[in-house]
Amino acid sequence: MAGSAPLRRPSSHHEHQAISLEHPGMSGPEHETMLAEQQKRFLWTYYTNILLGVWLMTGPVTLGSIEPALAWSDLVSGLLVIPLAVAAMFRRAWAGWAVCFVGIWLLFAPLVFWTTSPAAYLNDTVVGSLLIALSVLIPGMPGMGWMPMPGPEIPPGWTYNPSSWLQRGPIIVLAFVGFFISRYLAAYQLGHISAAWDPFFGHSTEKVLTSDVSKAWPISDAGLGAVAYMLEALSGYMGDSRRWRTMPWMVLMFALLVVPLGATSIILVILQPVSIGLWCSLCLFAAAGMLVMVPLAVDEVIAMGQFMRQSLQEGRPFWRTFWMGGSVEGGGPDKRSPHFPEPKPAVWAPAMLYGVTVSWTLAVATFLGIWLMGAPAVLATEGLLADSEHVVGALVVTCTVIAWAEVTRSLRWLNVLFGIWLLTASWLLSGSTATAIVHDMLIGAVLILISLPRGSIKEGYGGWNQYVV
Repeated sequence: MAGSAPLRRPSSHHEHQAISLEHPGMSGPEHETMLAEQQKRFLWTYYTNILLGVWLMTGPVTLGSIEPALAWSDLVSGLLVIPLAVAAMFRRAWAGWAVCFVGIWLLFAPLVFWTTSPAAYLNDTVVGSLLIALSVLIPGMPGMGWMPMPGPEIPPGWTYNPSSWLQRGPIIVLAFVGFFISRYLAAYQLGHISAAWDPFFGHSTEKVLTSDVSKAWPISDAGLGAVAYMLEALSGYMGDSRRWRTMPWMVLMFALLVVPLGATSIILVILQPVSIGLWCSLCLFAAAGMLVMVPLAVDEVIAMGQFMRQSLQEGRPFWRTFWMGGSVEGGGPDKRSPHFPEPKPAVWAPAMLYGVTVSWTLAVATFLGIWLMGAPAVLATEGLLADSEHVVGALVVTCTVIAWAEVTRSLRWLNVLFGIWLLTASWLLSGSTATAIVHDMLIGAVLILISLPRGSIKEGYGGWNQYVV
């Protein structure tokens, strides 16, 4: 009808944003009433945390033989959680965060004390994850209430919403896959299982997990990976479908978990053949999943950075905007992302990959990187040249996969440098043969040529379009 306001679907819990205790436009009493009403919806989370505290206190006497230090850790953690959960129930913001940090400690505790009890490891992992979810994820940021924050869902100049639940879905799934793989590997390092299965390389996985590189870590490196994957999965659930502007701090934390962890995974993969001389199949699977997460997550970081820059240009305080979020001129509603329930995968599956395109040149470059990593074993290359192929292959795969994201397509230009290195390294490094020289020069030349085309770009990114070259 002409002149009538546009219809909008009702906002859900996940499409609300936590606001400051000094919410503009509300008097003190009104705001207190709002916070009290909001908190009634989540009283069950505080009661559940109290129950989890009791569970932790009684756990050591029911889990059998566990390390005394870990038993004391669980007892003290339970004693802390109970009063902290009660304080959080009375809207003490610091107490909610304290419960969250106790949960994070519980994820690390079995690794710090090198527990030999599988039950204790599982108990602390599950309880720690629940404490994080029930203190921060479900009730929202401590000290804030869930309130609508008007503004666009799609960033200005963009053609899709990088924070939609469908965009985050694959990242969360891959994080859980990485967690389960890493937890299995950690179980072997901690002595919970007697063997580690490897589908391709026999006992190589066991040798990698007990190598000097792994032993150099003060805790189980696989267990550390499991903690990072769990935190990453939980972080994926936090915030609404517009968190690129409503929770900038959360987007940054999510990125810091995804990108550095992806880089670390690749570094560890590089070290396997170079320092150990062996491959670990499950480590490769986990690293591949983590690497694919980077192009899926990086677009949200770009959108958040654009929002923060525009907010500063408009004179808004940096830290308040960073922690509390806000609105922005431009943008619009998200009319592209399908809404649940949508039973047809042909409708919702493409929405998971908005902003990610794999042209044939990128596909070939990815294959060449994988081939380079395995070429020394196939061609019997030895010495420094073999190490060079391992390292360059991993770097080519890393840069190319990240370049699958349209916002980071320019990273493919690094492959030109790697191609130039391949053209010259085979003449300079030990272990070269006539076959190896021809092989590396051919791979290098092809890599340079296929890195020149940008490939198709299907989406728009506002002011970032100028960097998609």
